[in-house]
Amino acid sequence: MTDSTPRHPRRGLAVPFVIVGLALAAWTGWWFWLTDQVETRLTAQVEVLRQDGWTVTHAPVTTTGWPFRTRVSMPQAVILAPSGHGVAAPELVAEASSWNPDHWVVVAPDGLTLTRADKGRIAVAGDGLRFSISHLRDRFPDLRAEMIRPTFTALEGAEPFPIASAEQIQLETRPHRTDGAASTDELDVLFRLVDARGRPGGPVEGATRQGRLSADVEATIVGASRLRGMDSAGVFSAWTAAGGRFVGVRGRLKAGDSTALISSDDLSAGPDGRLRGSLAVRAERPMAAIAGLAGSRSGAVNRAGAAGAAAATAATGERPVDLVIQFRDGRTWLGPFALAPAPRLF
Repeated sequence: MTDSTPRHPRRGLAVPFVIVGLALAAWTGWWFWLTDQVETRLTAQVEVLRQDGWTVTHAPVTTTGWPFRTRVSMPQAVILAPSGHGVAAPELVAEASSWNPDHWVVVAPDGLTLTRADKGRIAVAGDGLRFSISHLRDRFPDLRAEMIRPTFTALEGAEPFPIASAEQIQLETRPHRTDGAASTDELDVLFRLVDARGRPGGPVEGATRQGRLSADVEATIVGASRLRGMDSAGVFSAWTAAGGRFVGVRGRLKAGDSTALISSDDLSAGPDGRLRGSLAVRAERPMAAIAGLAGSRSGAVNRAGAAGAAAATAATGERPVDLVIQFRDGRTWLGPFALAPAPRLF
């Protein structure tokens, strides 16, 4: 008796596996091509930096992450700009999605060391130290640097860092947009500092009365295309010489029990690299911060000037007061009182 049961071709069962295999082979080929491109461009960029006077050293680079990630590990990394500023880390790890190599995140899993020109090295540790860059094909990529619960320790021979620790530090830049379109030569900047503690005897500890300092400040950088060339003068030098400035400065500061809203329509830097311009301040309980500053042991603070400013603001009591802080002649002034050197950009 003949078996009349229909038989299905077995080769049909293999078709899905063949398709998956071909797709996996194609994806693997793409991944290896992408990692080769990443390594080649990294090597080329390091060489360009060295030719421009940078010091860049590292142990052999490894690339992992197949199939969905591209992960580049650079052990014993040292990156030092001609300006004297730089970083060093036991390991720097850069990672991107293999399907979106236009967005990279760089982390320092074991902390890093910041080198400040003429001021020495600072060891930085924390729960998260990362830097991200995206929209690489645009004129100005989006940049974001973030530190989660960082601590700062001055190494031997270094000047102390203004703060000892913080809950969060964040810095972001992105192209400025007007009516939805990106500006040709402007960048928006956001800086956020959350619950920072000053170093013992320093100006931050004095101004906060051993409390905490928080800041949210945003501004627009005009002439952003001039922010290039990390030469011995620093990245802000050519920008300043070309008329670069900060506009639309807005922010909120909290130092211990004192709070302030700040604003400025125009800030720039002088030939000495120090900030110049005026900052409008709407302050609540400013005397506490100014008096604390006057009592600090920092050599950078003009304690006599701070004491005079504290006495002048004492009459306001607990009422909010409008103040104007001026940056001129390399100093920070509150009315006729010089408080400290003006912040320095380069």
